[in-house]
Amino acid sequence: MRYLESKAKRCRATGHNLYGNAKFDRLKKQYPPGQHGAARKKRSDYALQLMAKQTIRWTYGVNERQLVKLYEEAAKAKAVTGTLLLQLLERRLDNVVYKSGMFAGRDQCRQLVSHGHVLVNGKRMTIASARMQPGDKITFAEKSQKFITAITEGRSQVVPDWLTVDAKTFTITFNMPPEREQIDQTFNEQLLVEYYSR
Repeated sequence: MRYLESKAKRCRATGHNLYGNAKFDRLKKQYPPGQHGAARKKRSDYALQLMAKQTIRWTYGVNERQLVKLYEEAAKAKAVTGTLLLQLLERRLDNVVYKSGMFAGRDQCRQLVSHGHVLVNGKRMTIASARMQPGDKITFAEKSQKFITAITEGRSQVVPDWLTVDAKTFTITFNMPPEREQIDQTFNEQLLVEYYSR
């Protein structure tokens, strides 16, 4: 219960449904938690940068150390740092499974990976942060097929162009990293970059 409450507080603080679960679309209080949450004050530049960073971190379910490591990798590359950082997050195995549209949220997908239900190119993969490469095929262990069928039944699929999903065989193909316009437009990755480059 405490974990669910903290998720709700995070959604209220950011003003976004961070977890892809419909119950967070129906929050009774659509303002930040706390005594003065309903009266939003103008935030400082630092507060805006911090919230932008936290929004991205909470959405993908990564800890601070993981996010810093990805930021440092993106900052060293000859690319737009913020865009590359988001692409690296999108290429995480748990996120790719989530973006297939077959499952309720990234938390559920992370559990599927860590519990050994997911195969990448025919080999069991239990690392949620594993980075997908173009052409990688994600399937599910044979012993997990009934379970996967049960939890995906009735879900409407909205599949991004950078993935191919065969719902009959539960096969997800990672075609290519998404372009920036194919990633959540509510993210302000430039503020995240400013936060880490202070």
